[in-house]
Amino acid sequence: MPIVAQSTETTDWVSRFADEVIEESERRAPGKPVVVASGLSPSGPIHLGNLREVMTPHLVADEIRRRGREVRHLISWDDYDRYRKVPAGVPGVDESWAEHIGKPLTSVPAPKGSSYPNWAEHFKAAMVEALAQLGVEFDGISQTAQYTSGAYREQILHAMKHRNDIDAILAQYRTKKAPKKQQQKAVDEAELEAEEGSGAASEDDGSSGSAGYFPYKPYCGGCGKDLTTVTSYDDDTTELSYTCTACGFAETVRLSEFDRGKLVWKVDWPMRWAYEGVVFEPSGVDHSSPGSSFQVGGQIVPIFGGKQPIGPMYAFVGISGMAKMSSSRGGVPTPSDALKIMEPQLLRWLYARRKPNQSFKIAFDQEIQRLYDEWDKLAAKVADGSALPADVAAYTRAVGTAAGELPKTPRPLPYRTLASVADITAGHEDQALRILSELDPEQPLASLDEARPRYDRAEAWINTYVPADQRTIVREEPDAELLKSLDEASRQSVRLLLDGLADHWSLDGLTHLVYGVPKVQAGFSADATPKELPPEIKTAQRAFFALLYHLLVGRDTGPRLPTLLLAVGQERVRTLLGE
Repeated sequence: MPIVAQSTETTDWVSRFADEVIEESERRAPGKPVVVASGLSPSGPIHLGNLREVMTPHLVADEIRRRGREVRHLISWDDYDRYRKVPAGVPGVDESWAEHIGKPLTSVPAPKGSSYPNWAEHFKAAMVEALAQLGVEFDGISQTAQYTSGAYREQILHAMKHRNDIDAILAQYRTKKAPKKQQQKAVDEAELEAEEGSGAASEDDGSSGSAGYFPYKPYCGGCGKDLTTVTSYDDDTTELSYTCTACGFAETVRLSEFDRGKLVWKVDWPMRWAYEGVVFEPSGVDHSSPGSSFQVGGQIVPIFGGKQPIGPMYAFVGISGMAKMSSSRGGVPTPSDALKIMEPQLLRWLYARRKPNQSFKIAFDQEIQRLYDEWDKLAAKVADGSALPADVAAYTRAVGTAAGELPKTPRPLPYRTLASVADITAGHEDQALRILSELDPEQPLASLDEARPRYDRAEAWINTYVPADQRTIVREEPDAELLKSLDEASRQSVRLLLDGLADHWSLDGLTHLVYGVPKVQAGFSADATPKELPPEIKTAQRAFFALLYHLLVGRDTGPRLPTLLLAVGQERVRTLLGE
């Protein structure tokens, strides 16, 4: 089967795929634009797992463009698929939407309050906006428009003419379902529902009955649903008769003139490969199993005079603390959700740095701060020339496309610092600017705009994903009881800090000061390195930090102390520490 090799080399996976795609395209359609494809079903929120279906061909297409070649990245919106279930947790949707099950997604009302004309357009819109932010260039194809305009009419008639050949291929896989494999670990409902990648893969593969097999499903002229059974078909006249099991409606139509129906998924997908001349399209790891849509499609596509695309199997994408995602569930994070708390460059990097067959997680919890630290460290290494070639390639693909660099934050201050400042200032921009301008007195921030959009992303993360009991509230008054109960060593440590505040009032200076106080108390230099210190100094530092947190915010943890001290301000710090 024509699958691109999944190498374990450390070189850039995108370049290797681009080489193979260009070579394959020249074999199949010399001199013509390279065609890569993705498929997305707007059956509900389009989640971050679905984004891999787009980002893998996007990155390859972009590399081909960088080489000066013409390439088309098609995104097929599977909006003519049937509405299969009412997703849980979607605002403006209740169980009354169950009456639309079986209709095309474009015939289902949008959630209450939506400005879009139907269900598919509502969920498509958020993804289109996210892709624009991510710099993804694509040609969108509505399958509703394709089917209802008659664009596929010849392909449908061809499939009906060759229905026995298609049936014979599908029959090889119509065996009794094997028992589910034993899972090594429990999986949640979302993981179990994320069984297939793109398209309505759980659809049946066509109706078989006394009249034979038919790979085509009409949408009922009475109720608009696909709960129909084809009862007869004449190849010469193209007359097709069907009945609806939902409402009892029956009619006879000429398929050569009829545009209210579609090919079943396992026939539809390979038909499109041939129709569009797709050379490269990834598919989910589930497609490696016998009888999956990709595998079966590879045997059906020659019937339409085409070839199966080459493309990697991609692994699922998770969220910190969650299993695989399913678009049929509401509340599963989407690209739009991710772009509210992280810049497009970081999100692109997460998909670019891992080969498609490697799974990874996207952080919506505290892990996002570590990810940003890692990203900033990579940026510094790229800038000074010390980054590895594969890391440079991933970074380059993250910060821009063949069309140019994505908009970026002029002063990319540490995300964890920005988050702490946003947390402490609770929306007061003048206070946030005061603190951030004191981080580096030699190069003070003149305007919050210099720290945007990263600052806005960090603020959104604090306000949306940090639980209320973990938010930072600075004390209004000193903790008189705690100050009174301090032993002499604790009083001395607080005095050493207060004495050094004025001379160390910057992020680096305060970092040196708070770590240095326990060293000085123990008789060492404030500049002593960890190798020069006994292990108990770390214990003393932790105890000192906990004391400061209790005196300032009433907890034993909080934002990094240097940031917290800057945020509180010298005068208030002195008051709260009992001066």
